[in-house]
Amino acid sequence: MWGGSTDRLCRLRRFKGLHEEYSIVLISNFARATAMQSLWMLLACAMFAVMSAFIKVAADLGAELPEIIVFRSAPSVILLFFWARATHRTLRPTKWSLHIWRNVSGILSMWLGFYALSNLPLPTAVSLNYTAPLFIAGWMLVWGGTQRDPVRIIAVLAGFLGVLGVLRPSIAHDQWLAALVGLGAGALSAIAMMQIRQLGRIGEAEWRTVLLFSVGACISGVVGLGVMGWHTVDPLAILTLTGVGCAGLVGQLAMTRAFGLGSTLLTAALQYATIIFAALLGVVFWNDRPAMLAWGGMGLIIASGLLSIWRTYTEDRVLHGKTSSEKVTNTT
Repeated sequence: MWGGSTDRLCRLRRFKGLHEEYSIVLISNFARATAMQSLWMLLACAMFAVMSAFIKVAADLGAELPEIIVFRSAPSVILLFFWARATHRTLRPTKWSLHIWRNVSGILSMWLGFYALSNLPLPTAVSLNYTAPLFIAGWMLVWGGTQRDPVRIIAVLAGFLGVLGVLRPSIAHDQWLAALVGLGAGALSAIAMMQIRQLGRIGEAEWRTVLLFSVGACISGVVGLGVMGWHTVDPLAILTLTGVGCAGLVGQLAMTRAFGLGSTLLTAALQYATIIFAALLGVVFWNDRPAMLAWGGMGLIIASGLLSIWRTYTEDRVLHGKTSSEKVTNTT
């Protein structure tokens, strides 16, 4: 009798030990995956900041916007097209209409954003390009049925104050048009992001979304070249344009890898590191030292963007939970 109890106790202790060891392994694997996800996203942010710096240098060397657009888009088109053909993947999208709206808004945002990068201090232009989550929060307050949501109200107000903080000390009188263009790029980027969200919900592959967008951007650049012509002949400018394409491609691949590794919230939050990297590049290469008010504005834009992303993420989880519960109820 006592022997049986002792055996059960030993088995219980052995099971407990195995459970604790398995939990430690799971925690270790989770921490390792989170670290790798963070590193991939930080690499993407650094590459996008470097790409923005190359765009500014190329514009200073006389490169026109259509040339920059073509060099930014062509590497992604070439790589993704041949990869899709080699792996026998279909290029036909799930729903053309969403891709059309995503391309129209995204390509317009790219043109406006590159114009802002060419004419504004680097950290200012990048900060304005990353106001998309604030526009999404604002539209949800007005049209999304969340008018009484205090979190989004705080995010929009803080983001608006942040934009004022960035613009007021950093913009000369002849740069206000470029600043408004940069804000327009952020607004159009918000529309593109919402279309990407819809594409994700219907199961569209990320690579196909990127490929079709890159094809559309490349075509728009070629059309622009047909209108404006090719003017860049300086070898240094050509090298800089090549840097735009290479840095953008590496950044795109690293960001895709980061989103595929784990928490979408963590990856979306880390994207704001691009503003910090851009500010550092601006200080090092252009001696653009933002005033304290501008630094505070960047901090507010980052904080309000993170708050907006977190709010959207939590609402999506609640909605998903409700949908799952309804499905279970209807099934039973």
